[in-house]
Amino acid sequence: MTSDDLESMSVLGDPVRRALYRFVAEQGRDVGRNEAAEAAGVQRTLAAHHLDKLVEAGLLEAGFKRLSGRAGPGGGRPAKVYRRVREERSVSLPPRDYRTLALVLAETVDLLGGEEKAEEAARRAGERLAAGSSGAGGAAGLVEVLRGRGYEPYEEEGRVRLRNCPFHVLAESHPLLVCSMNLALCEGMLAGLGETGVAATLDPRPGECCVAFTSSKNNED
Repeated sequence: MTSDDLESMSVLGDPVRRALYRFVAEQGRDVGRNEAAEAAGVQRTLAAHHLDKLVEAGLLEAGFKRLSGRAGPGGGRPAKVYRRVREERSVSLPPRDYRTLALVLAETVDLLGGEEKAEEAARRAGERLAAGSSGAGGAAGLVEVLRGRGYEPYEEEGRVRLRNCPFHVLAESHPLLVCSMNLALCEGMLAGLGETGVAATLDPRPGECCVAFTSSKNNED
């Protein structure tokens, strides 16, 4: 943990800022001030103030974009927009460094050729995560478990996609190992929930998790 990380997290102590940050983060796209203000239930000027504070803290990034979707003279003036930054922030008191150990373990699995065993362990871990959840079963239970683990699930064209990869740092350095383990983990969640009508598949998309969930019926088609 750095002092900058701690200062950034302290900015979210304000409930309006938390609501604005959460809304912008969940959209996965540029968000204008008017839209953010309406979602948080505050006036535009107040939303603008808090959004800019989130930018100063390094939690959001700002830019300018024509929200009308039209280019040229009739497209209107560019508006200030916001989106979540890609940089990761973490706070731990006292400081802990699980990331370094995870990187060492991932490299060890690669060196020993233990990918298959790692996937088996990940699948069992997924089953335990699902079994320990207290929510509903089926697809609703799956979304709840995924949300609780930081995947930020959302629906798109009949699929459940994952806006965030909780293992982003590891996936950058060991993509094949981490993505295969992540898939096994998600398969274990499905097994633990007793969900047989949904399948986890690798369907990577830039800036998102590599796994998506689809109906088994759609897969057969």
